[in-house]
Amino acid sequence: LIAGFIISGNTPKTLLVRGVGPTLGGFGVGGTLADPVMELHTTINGQDVLVATNDNWEDEPNAAAAAAIPGPFPLNAGSKDAALLITLPAGAYTAQVAGANQATGNALIEIYEIQ
Repeated sequence: LIAGFIISGNTPKTLLVRGVGPTLGGFGVGGTLADPVMELHTTINGQDVLVATNDNWEDEPNAAAAAAIPGPFPLNAGSKDAALLITLPAGAYTAQVAGANQATGNALIEIYEIQ
């Protein structure tokens, strides 16, 4: 699963980027991706650059802050959903979600700008 987004302007933006799989089951979605792994990429001087990655949202250093953000539905404790709370400069980015160990299933990429 791939989602692209652009940050414009001269001021860095803080984003919550999530790759949701297991928690979708609570909303009636079947066949969810059991262990999504998310990568965030950009291009610098024509080269693909891996900006950040996450496999299991609770392992993210900012997990508590990300969980406290109002708006997005909460991720289940202990789930293997992926999430990044990250500040990025202006530019074009790609969020990619794939299954750990090449697993497949239904997933969702969400991108929230944090004020």
